Amino acid sequence: MKRINWAFQASLFYLFTLLVAALPRSQSVRAGKNIGALLFNLLHARRSIAIDNIRQALPFMKRHPSWTGAFETAEEIALATFMNLGISIVEVCRLYHGKGNDLISSMEVNGLENFRLAKEKGLGVICVSGHCGNWELVSLSFKQHLNENVWAIARKQNNPYLNSIVEKMRMGYGNKVIYTRSAAKSVLGVIKNRGVIGMLTDQAVFEDNGVLIEFLGRKAWANKAPIVFAHKTGVPIIPVFDYRDNHRHVLTFHPEYSLCGDRTEEGVCKDIQALARYLEDFICAHPANWYWVHRRWKRAGEPV
Repeated sequence: MKRINWAFQASLFYLFTLLVAALPRSQSVRAGKNIGALLFNLLHARRSIAIDNIRQALPFMKRHPSWTGAFETAEEIALATFMNLGISIVEVCRLYHGKGNDLISSMEVNGLENFRLAKEKGLGVICVSGHCGNWELVSLSFKQHLNENVWAIARKQNNPYLNSIVEKMRMGYGNKVIYTRSAAKSVLGVIKNRGVIGMLTDQAVFEDNGVLIEFLGRKAWANKAPIVFAHKTGVPIIPVFDYRDNHRHVLTFHPEYSLCGDRTEEGVCKDIQALARYLEDFICAHPANWYWVHRRWKRAGEPV
């Protein structure tokens, strides 16, 4: 019975992608905003999580030098966040059905020289980012803008039929997927072959896999994997972020992050904290372009 339900869910999702991908691009942004507004009204629990997260972070953000003052309230940011997610859903549907070349071509890409300098070291590259802008689009754009394939680290869907659909999209445009369970060996293999790893490190992890840092004014558990891999292999780390600017995306490659040189747990924490500052800067400048709807501060001794 479970497999029948899984197949039904995957079939509905596939039909949805077909319908959305069939929309003219001129209507896709409006459709995405409508989808986002609908989700904002229907997903009460997720909406509440987003508003609460933003409300607690807002005093910190408003004091931050990158704050633009485009929003006043947590509710405004939450609604704009859901609209961004809605537009991203439409974009992903178009990408899945092979209609994403125009979207990728229209991206503004900054800091390409930072990636190339890191790649020239011949040690592979870890691109560290978060759930920003349209994070699925970022890895798919590497082939066109950098002539590189990316190994994206992702969680396997419980529904195998749905996972096959998502996997096809993620492996489009020349990319590969590494699933989070037992990922370390595969990641090390890619680095050994001088490949490129895409890693989203902005979700809460368990204590065994993370360090406790300050994030947007509150304690949070952060994934220490990129620093651990860098210590093992010498692989350079490049912070990479995408945000939506009206009808196009802006993708920025920051200069290679320089490790502090301390390989103790304290040093790892210092490096992870420094990487988190890049994300803080991004969120304060583009608050509606981050995925506020997950419990980022859970298990860290802070209200969630």
